[in-house]
Amino acid sequence: MPSATLALTVTLGLLGLLGIIVGLMPSTEDTSGKPPSPITARINAFRQQFTRRRQLIALGGLAGGIVLFAISGWILTLVAVPAAAIGVPILLGRGTEPANIDRLEAIETWTRSLSGLIVAGTSLEQAIVVSLDSTPQPIRDQVSRLVARINARWPIEEALQAFADDLADPTGDLVVAHLKLSATERGPGLANALEDLAADVFDEVRARRQIEADRAKPRQNVRLITFITLGVLLLIPFAGNQFFAAYKTPVGQLILAVWLVIYTGVLVWLSQFGAGKPTPRILANAREAK
Repeated sequence: MPSATLALTVTLGLLGLLGIIVGLMPSTEDTSGKPPSPITARINAFRQQFTRRRQLIALGGLAGGIVLFAISGWILTLVAVPAAAIGVPILLGRGTEPANIDRLEAIETWTRSLSGLIVAGTSLEQAIVVSLDSTPQPIRDQVSRLVARINARWPIEEALQAFADDLADPTGDLVVAHLKLSATERGPGLANALEDLAADVFDEVRARRQIEADRAKPRQNVRLITFITLGVLLLIPFAGNQFFAAYKTPVGQLILAVWLVIYTGVLVWLSQFGAGKPTPRILANAREAK
């Protein structure tokens, strides 16, 4: 009975802590029209990674931790198993780089489409509105908001700046910079400039896909080693060897927890080591500068 009570208490505490964290996170909906702060952007990125599928995995990990605790009596499993269910897929996953590459490719496609419409004699504002029908899905929401602002009679420069803030992408800033310059200095050279820029973005997409393919090889090795390690750790509570019996004591549980934290730190270091540094935006503070 004390073990069951302890398991129930720890479970309710974990669920309550998770509810508090989720409740304190700001909403991802932007109602102010201002670009999110760096902290808010990081929180939103984390919440986007914590999808419904991962929420179900977390609940499954919590249930697995309770089952392992009931069988083995190791209280560490109540925390370690749910934490592993949430953290390991994130640490060993591909992160946001594939989504960033898809968005970059969508920007390249949209830029070429916009260039073709302008060559046909369409004005910049009308070309943006017409381009919505052929906009790729990764940036369709951002372009849709841009079109809505144009239809609402926003000044074109303010609408384009808001579009750049929605994209929050250095390459998107380059495209917007060309469009803003064309909005103030009307001329026939915009189509050629956009076509040249689209060609540069295409080369960048190809290079980043190659880099991501090269990074996948060591990531696969780390994933294999991690799964083997997790399998061994799950078998330890059931091993009858006296060597592992010491880990069932309170001191042994604490030592094992320290080793798990160290191992998690190594995984975090490896995930950061394989990630590239983000390129700073050129239009990030353009709105505040006015």
